[in-house]
Amino acid sequence: MIPTLSRTHLYWFPALYLLLDWATYIDPLYGLNITPWNPDTALGLVYWLHFGRRAALPWFIALLAGEVLVRGAAAGPLFTVLGAGVLTLGYGVLGEGLRRNFSTRVMIDSRSRLTLWLSVVAAGILLNSVAYICVLSMSGQIPAGQWALAVWRFAIGDAEGVMVSMPLLWMLASEQGRERLREAVWRWESAGYVALACVVLWAVFGYIASSEFKHFYFVFLPVIWAATRQGVYGAAAIVFAVQLAIVTLVKWNNAVDMEVSELQMLDAMLALVGFFIGIAVDERKQVADELKHTLRLAAAGEMAAALAHELNQPITALGAYGKACEHLLDRGETGELLKSAIQRMLAESHRATEVVRRLRDFFRTGALRLEPVRAGALMSCVPQQFQAQCREQGVELAVAPAPDTLVLADRIQLELVLRNLVANALDSVAAQPPGERRIAVSAQQMADGRLRITVEDSGAGVSAALASRLFEPFVSSKSSGLGLGLVLSRAIVEAHGGELWAEVADYGIFRFILPALEAE
Repeated sequence: MIPTLSRTHLYWFPALYLLLDWATYIDPLYGLNITPWNPDTALGLVYWLHFGRRAALPWFIALLAGEVLVRGAAAGPLFTVLGAGVLTLGYGVLGEGLRRNFSTRVMIDSRSRLTLWLSVVAAGILLNSVAYICVLSMSGQIPAGQWALAVWRFAIGDAEGVMVSMPLLWMLASEQGRERLREAVWRWESAGYVALACVVLWAVFGYIASSEFKHFYFVFLPVIWAATRQGVYGAAAIVFAVQLAIVTLVKWNNAVDMEVSELQMLDAMLALVGFFIGIAVDERKQVADELKHTLRLAAAGEMAAALAHELNQPITALGAYGKACEHLLDRGETGELLKSAIQRMLAESHRATEVVRRLRDFFRTGALRLEPVRAGALMSCVPQQFQAQCREQGVELAVAPAPDTLVLADRIQLELVLRNLVANALDSVAAQPPGERRIAVSAQQMADGRLRITVEDSGAGVSAALASRLFEPFVSSKSSGLGLGLVLSRAIVEAHGGELWAEVADYGIFRFILPALEAE
């Protein structure tokens, strides 16, 4: 949608255009509108991008006023008007080319769009330069044999002005751009970039007429600093500030004998380096933000799966105890058996609540509620949870005495790990014939003081192919498994500073190691 061109815009644009034309009218070739930096062209293109063809008349008026008030209309009335008209037409064609690709988005938000922008600008400015210099040649203002030089110098001035000034002006032209520019640049460190740029420029070009650009590479320091810290918005601001400082020094030193156009080409390359670095920094930040968002979604999904996995046992137990209470009531039992069943229901309910709370905290913040825990206390959850189930399925469950080792742990979460490993072992031995179903849980204190817990079973074991991917999400040897129990278990063990792995063998072996409190 093209904004309405109000009288306010009609007045301020020619005035601002004329101010920029006057301020940057340095080192003109043959006293004409051929200078090494034309930020007024960048202002006109931004104006055209916003208002389209409605900007043609104000731009023509601004060009004509500049020829008359700044340069004295040296080409005469006819060629002055003709030159302003040719420039308006050429800039309008370039503006339309840019408008098709850059009117609704950030201008240089990626390397591909920066390359496209540079290509369109370079082609449009070159064609416009040829047409305008042809008009000046017909007026007799260009000496014989100097046509190519005039085209080159005019193209360099426009290209430099657009490359250095247009990104910043485009950002300032929209409310969203101004807000992002303010967020990126409005910091104390930005004053440091500008101060460093001024110091470097003064050191390099304090005697600019004789410097011969020997130390220009020092100017890259503030530009690279700003681009790496603030992205493309910081780069746009600093390259404009550097260019402004260069023009000020050129005027101050009255360096008319130096090749200012060569200096401007160096500054154009400086701007490109800053933009490419800024874009790379912004793209990296965007990828990092997207990755964080993806990880949050993955964590949410993993938490849901983990809750479903861990709540299955207490909910099943609650259902079993509820049925037991129902049978006891039908039999008229009101004594210790009913009381014991109700107590077990309450215990399972409390355990389910703790599982939800601890897993929520773990996935949300990675926080652990650490406390000194004896190895024996940690191992005691196994017979409490699985003794009855093993008896029903004919599984021999052996829990070896644990050493008197103290670990700093979140007991609830480590119990989740142990229960998950034993539950997997139960599923594994279910395929074995009766009498050959065995599970052994043991704990040993290693030579370095760490605690190693082992869960072994008489099941089929883990193959080398499966072991390499067993701890990947959604990989499970069970037809009804979610493939997240071992992933969650490893995450919990590693959060405690330990490690969990499966050994390749003809029977199931899972081990995990925890640092002992005494060793720490």
